[in-house]
Amino acid sequence: MLDDVNLIVERGERVALLGRNGAGKSTLIKLIGGVEMPTSGKITRQMSTSWPLGFAGGFQGSLTGYDNARFIARIYARDYTQIRAFIEDFTELGSQLKMPVKTYSSGMRARLAFALSLAIEFDCYLIDEIILVGDQNFHRKCHYELFEKRSDRAMILASHSLDIVQKYCNRAVIIDKCKAINHPNVDIAIANYTKL
Repeated sequence: MLDDVNLIVERGERVALLGRNGAGKSTLIKLIGGVEMPTSGKITRQMSTSWPLGFAGGFQGSLTGYDNARFIARIYARDYTQIRAFIEDFTELGSQLKMPVKTYSSGMRARLAFALSLAIEFDCYLIDEIILVGDQNFHRKCHYELFEKRSDRAMILASHSLDIVQKYCNRAVIIDKCKAINHPNVDIAIANYTKL
């Protein structure tokens, strides 16, 4: 449960969410992404915002990977052939894209979710640790697409990896005891987080 969270993210900012397991990092990301609705308060979005990267809950399991991509293309009014080409290249799932998503392993579902998130260009990307799936080559591909190719985009990143936070974020929010404390300096935030 989160209490009285007040968070403003500007275009191009990269905000880390730090906190222990169960503190509410993923919940906050789902609230911002519209996956969950707040019980009180409001969320105002003035940028296009991705769904949480790696979140596979939005898939229709009986549809194929291609069918899910077609559905996303329709929702966002994008060209399906471009999205299809991107997910084929990015996921490396080959003929599995013709199979129902319910037959996918969790790693395969995460690859598809991540690819579909990147196939649509957003102003702000929501990232949870779940994106760290697959082999080293896939990790490199994810980092390039997200942190290099989209370096001008806003990001909200929930992570336990302090190296990633230090490398990619320019400020941090520590979630502790249902409160969110903004820190404009990542190094100070990390120091405070490690004391929890």
